[in-house]
Amino acid sequence: MSLRSRVSALFKGREEFDLTSGGIGWPLFYLALPIVVTNLLQTAYNLADTFWLGQYSTEALAAISFAFPMVFLLISFGLGVSVAGSVLVAQHTGAEEERQAQYAAAQTVTFAAIVAAVLGAVGYFGVEPIAGLLGAEPNVQRLVGEYMRVIAVGLPLMFGFFVFISLMRGYGDTITPMLVMFGTVVVNILIDPLLIFGVGPFPELGVAGAAYATIFSRGVAFLVGMWIMVDGRRGVRIRVGDLSPDLEYARKLVRIGLPSSVEGVGRSVSVNLMLVIVGLFATPVVAGFGIGIRVFSVIFLPAIAVGRAVETMTGQNLGADKPDRAAEAARLAAVVMFGVLAGAGVLTWVGATPIAALFSNDPEVIRVARDFLRWVAPTFGFLGAMRAYNGSFRGAGKTFTAAVISISALGLIRLPFAYFAVRPPDFLGIDPAGTNGIWLAFAVSNVLGAAMAYAWYQRGTWRDADATRGPGGDVVDDADGSVNPADGAPTDD
Repeated sequence: MSLRSRVSALFKGREEFDLTSGGIGWPLFYLALPIVVTNLLQTAYNLADTFWLGQYSTEALAAISFAFPMVFLLISFGLGVSVAGSVLVAQHTGAEEERQAQYAAAQTVTFAAIVAAVLGAVGYFGVEPIAGLLGAEPNVQRLVGEYMRVIAVGLPLMFGFFVFISLMRGYGDTITPMLVMFGTVVVNILIDPLLIFGVGPFPELGVAGAAYATIFSRGVAFLVGMWIMVDGRRGVRIRVGDLSPDLEYARKLVRIGLPSSVEGVGRSVSVNLMLVIVGLFATPVVAGFGIGIRVFSVIFLPAIAVGRAVETMTGQNLGADKPDRAAEAARLAAVVMFGVLAGAGVLTWVGATPIAALFSNDPEVIRVARDFLRWVAPTFGFLGAMRAYNGSFRGAGKTFTAAVISISALGLIRLPFAYFAVRPPDFLGIDPAGTNGIWLAFAVSNVLGAAMAYAWYQRGTWRDADATRGPGGDVVDDADGSVNPADGAPTDD
């Protein structure tokens, strides 16, 4: 068997397995594996920026440590649209309602474009002052502004590709987004150093060069993704006539997606507020924290992928009226992810120093990143389990439940813990814990967040899925329980 055949055998398309019947483990694996690769390639954008800007200057590295959470904040405001689209496509696909799935996909693209344009305009004018409020030093604040203004202009292109990934995943096709991402990440990695350092005919743009490289690559990915969906031969199909905004359908997208946007914004705000706490220390601490977060994001990719796979499995099986099968998928995923990420935590703890040294030559930055990784690594398994359960909540339409768990772990546990560890009240009579208090806050919130997700899942209330479909593809209005004719969605051909 050739190498190409062996690699192809690892990945199966939507047509090669059924998510609503047969075994659970292998379909879940085949659904999640391309998501792992896709997310790894997506993270390669940030890692490439981190690596090259780390070689450029410590100030540039600190600038993207502030900028990345801001990018996530802008995207998080529109995250709910893509989540709602993915859930609706998955449930209609599981119920074999192809036409409704197509309409859901088209409306998701339309409203995602509108939301991204508005957020891009807000981000263009607001990011640099926010960086100052978060504690960035003046020279770092200026670099944050250079990076973020470029990203804000290109936000519709970036977000458009994320929507493409979500819709294809809802249908059950995780192969196509992976292949598209692979091609564009190669482009990004090639042009990143050219624009940052000014190689050959290219001007030296520093942090702005990294932003231009990212936008160009994501723009190519978005255009390819739209062509694939309009063509319709791979996964869900978008009909151009369905792109006209349907305000009634927008209400449904908001109802399902708003909690996910709140969750994403809550996550992003917590990261930005954590930067305020980290910003109380010197620039090398901020830079080391940025490295730790980037490394952590790579290790966490399998948990994100499995959570998304569980979301699709849950949505399709609830659409097919098979809640027990959806429950088994979540339980299996939680157990496997706990074990896999616990093992990754051991390896990270042992190799923390050489891992940090890959991204910086500054001994102080390396020390900070090493300490961060060693404090957090033992709790990686708990995050894996929490992601699996939250994926099941989202697939069932219980996006509010997932949001409450995430925001509680981050906003009610991690942030207060970190702040009071760094600045304990005088009446407690204890000494500040320094940066170690921040790292410990991450570990504690990871464990308690997993415990909340498990306890909530055991209640079984997620089985009473938030109604998105009625008999025959109609939509249940959750205000009074009545059935309305598909909120403007067309019936099957």
